[in-house]
Amino acid sequence: MFAYLTISVFPAALLVAAANDIYEFKIPNWISIILIVAFPAAGLAVGASPRIILEGLVIGAGALAVGFALFAGRIVGGGDAKLFAAITPWIGASALGTFLLYTAIGGLVLAMIMGAFRTLPILPIYARAPWLIELHGRSKDLPYAVALGAGGLLSFSQTPFYQLVFGG
Repeated sequence: MFAYLTISVFPAALLVAAANDIYEFKIPNWISIILIVAFPAAGLAVGASPRIILEGLVIGAGALAVGFALFAGRIVGGGDAKLFAAITPWIGASALGTFLLYTAIGGLVLAMIMGAFRTLPILPIYARAPWLIELHGRSKDLPYAVALGAGGLLSFSQTPFYQLVFGG
């Protein structure tokens, strides 16, 4: 039972991050912190070997370096870089390629949807949801946590922890 609870942190955090990024164009640090702190606890709960847990942490460190380089180049936001680094330990080496592919596809779909949404006029109903006006007006920004979350959720069933709990 505890194994189910601990691995449920991953999809729940991704959904909260995506919703918050859409709503405020921010990914709170506490989401990434929860993912990082919960990762080893989930590994222990599902019976992962120390090698799998260490491998995830090494992948996360590498993802943090890549994310910070992208942030320094003004390609992604700081919250996106931290969330990417917090997701990758959960993904592991075996599902990393799938995660990156799904995230890239999710980013493309997100860009197309946001581009179409932003070509539409601002509707009077948006006054009831000011976040829609902000989402519409920030034409150079994408709430990329949506793509990261989609990539993570779509590749979750291929991750080592999921495989240990549910089989594969």
